[in-house]
Amino acid sequence: MKKLIGFLLSILVVYVIYFDLTVGTLPTSKTLQVDAKIETNTVESKKTTIPFFDAKVKPGETLISIVEHQLDKPLPVPMTKLIDDFQQLNSDQSAEKIQIGITYHFPDYSQ
Repeated sequence: MKKLIGFLLSILVVYVIYFDLTVGTLPTSKTLQVDAKIETNTVESKKTTIPFFDAKVKPGETLISIVEHQLDKPLPVPMTKLIDDFQQLNSDQSAEKIQIGITYHFPDYSQ
């Protein structure tokens, strides 16, 4: 009986690995691009003026670290507002996918 359970368990593990490698369980890049375009269109419809500063992203920096470094204090707004404002200022760019060496507009919360 133990051999049968071990055999069935090993078949299940092999199947799960095969399924994960061929089909996958995470969303594909096409799905993420479609979601980003929908999000961009809704962001563009909001006409707001947000004060901003330009900064070039260096290795190891994140959205929050750049804004906090500019302010020289902790972030005064919720993280979701920071992400929304960043995406409004940079309509083509997701906040999670900023790239090293590129200059972006970052929201300025110094007032």
